[in-house]
Order: sequence, then C-alpha cells, then structure tokens
Amino acid sequence: MNTKHITDKTERKEAKRAARKKAAPAAKRAQGVSRGSMKKKVQKMVKGQRKR
Repeated sequence: MNTKHITDKTERKEAKRAARKKAAPAAKRAQGVSRGSMKKKVQKMVKGQRKR
C-alpha cells in the first residue's frame, strides 16, 4: 500500500490498518515446499571479496 501522500502519522497508520484488514489472507505454503524457497538467494562471492 502506498501511503507517501499522507503526511500525518496517525492518519497513515489508520489507512494501513484498514488496508491490512481488508486484504485477503496470505495463502498457506503448499505441502512439500521448503521454507527457504521464499528467502533471497545469495550469489556466490568471488574469492577475496568481503560479504559485508
């Protein structure tokens, strides 16, 4: 939900809560699908490079 145009913090919170309530519930993960499938995959680093 895009709330950039709302400047008032409480008003923005109310809009987000209302949208969350109205949104359809997220679908459950299918049987047999691993939990890690949704994670961002880290590309293999080149030797000698730091990760962070």
